[in-house]
Amino acid sequence: MSRSAHPAGPRHADVYPEGHYTAPAADLNVLDEKVWARTVRRDEDGVVTVGGIEVSRLAEEFGTPAYFLDESDFRARCRAWADAFGPDADVFYAGKAFLSRAVVRWLKEEGLNLDVCSGGELTTALDAGMPAERIAFHGNNKSVEEIERAVRLGVGRIVLDSFQEIVRVAHIAQSQGKRQRVQIRVTVGVEAHTHEFIATAHEDQKFGIALADGQAAEAVRRALRLDGLELIGIHSHIGSQIFDMAGFEVSARRVVQLLTEVRDEHGVELPEIDLGGGLGIAYTSEDDPREPHEIAKALTEIVGRECEAAGLRTPRISVEPGRAIVGPTAFTLYEVGTIKPLEGLRTYVSVDGGMSDNIRTALYDAEYSVALVSRASDAEPMLVRVVGKHCESGDIVVRDAFLPADLAPGDLIAVPATGAYCRSMASNYNHSLRPPVVAVNDGEARVIVRRETEEDLLRLDVG
Repeated sequence: MSRSAHPAGPRHADVYPEGHYTAPAADLNVLDEKVWARTVRRDEDGVVTVGGIEVSRLAEEFGTPAYFLDESDFRARCRAWADAFGPDADVFYAGKAFLSRAVVRWLKEEGLNLDVCSGGELTTALDAGMPAERIAFHGNNKSVEEIERAVRLGVGRIVLDSFQEIVRVAHIAQSQGKRQRVQIRVTVGVEAHTHEFIATAHEDQKFGIALADGQAAEAVRRALRLDGLELIGIHSHIGSQIFDMAGFEVSARRVVQLLTEVRDEHGVELPEIDLGGGLGIAYTSEDDPREPHEIAKALTEIVGRECEAAGLRTPRISVEPGRAIVGPTAFTLYEVGTIKPLEGLRTYVSVDGGMSDNIRTALYDAEYSVALVSRASDAEPMLVRVVGKHCESGDIVVRDAFLPADLAPGDLIAVPATGAYCRSMASNYNHSLRPPVVAVNDGEARVIVRRETEEDLLRLDVG
């Protein structure tokens, strides 16, 4: 790899307005453990390793860009969530964050359930051996075919998202001679402190049935009257990448109030409550996520307190961590291609991937960390913008970060905490090839989702 010097460009934070950059670590060779998978280390030569394997070796074997997933970290996080909530609650991994057959097998082995929101996710889950009764089926517009299949195969629950879906699922279940277990997703009017595109509990959005104006209460009435449905509980999800538990407290209080109204009107105490997911992870050193045991303690205390005040039996709690499990376990490895200093503005570092493998920066203004991982450097830090190779000015991977001023083409850099939503939302923009996902564990690496090929692209192009 080339190590030639180049003009460094701006190096000082005062080039940018406050809040648009993260100050550099005292030593750019030191990795912030908060944002990296648990087995990531720097060896004596400054090369980063994961699962005991150098990233330079991984790049040679699997190419770049590529996602590298720490299997032992993933499994440990599954166990931490299961242990935190214990046998009297249910943990459903949110498959939308990242799903593959290997992930399904890990979930099954570690005792977690699985939440899916499409026929494709359901197919993956069943193909990899997840029992149907441990699957929840979500989504705001499930097709008739998806519902028919889910009911026929016996999924453990379907989350009802509209009045039309209440009737649709009931009719399909009855036509199959079944009684389908369901929950009703309600929007509780909580404004979660997150990006507007991932806030999901305020009334003005596509998910759920609003508590306002008695709509959720009416949905319960209809569900209880239909023979094809077994209403087991209420579902609420307030958003994503949330650190503050206050929103969950408000949500739980309002859901318990609905449970109280159901009891008083129908003489029925619904046995379950699902509080969704959305707990945040550390993308940068400024993020401060909670541990699973803290989350479990807070949520169970909130629900228990509200139910006691209402004179209700405490329902069984479900949660749906996705990002909180897989997000921190993976990083994306890139090779630096070009470096373009703009005097008085910033230095652009272009890599061999971009918005096709991580759309979140462009979509949500997501912030990430980045590090030089193929060697150590004693150079001064320079402020950079890491960008991709696509024909789009919004093709930004890391908006503002510090990298060593001797960064050169051929160097490997890595963006941590890309396990959630990056591969799931990856695209073929510019006919790019989606990267592989490589699981690394105890000195061994194996592809669990292979890199796309040009033949894959042409196979779908039948014109």
